[in-house]
Amino acid sequence: MRSGGAGPVLRGEHRALARGGLCSLAVADSPRYRCTTCGNLTRFDVTATVKTRAFHHYSVGGELSIEESEVLSSVVDEVECRWCGPSGSVEELTVTPPA
Repeated sequence: MRSGGAGPVLRGEHRALARGGLCSLAVADSPRYRCTTCGNLTRFDVTATVKTRAFHHYSVGGELSIEESEVLSSVVDEVECRWCGPSGSVEELTVTPPA
């Protein structure tokens, strides 16, 4: 996105957020899910609220580059099965680390 009406120029992980993906901000600590209705283990719509602190660096021309970003908090608001939708029942799986 460009400044001057369409919004700032976003770089790296923030560009992925602008495109609609959650990217690597919360992926590393994300749990596994399972739909108890259909058995789905791979496709879920996850709605989350993420609070970040970021260093915004503007060029002389006004373009924004986000050079540092820190996740302050992340809360999963809702998880829906992509196959069953709202009628599905999703549970968080407990992952046991390998011995």
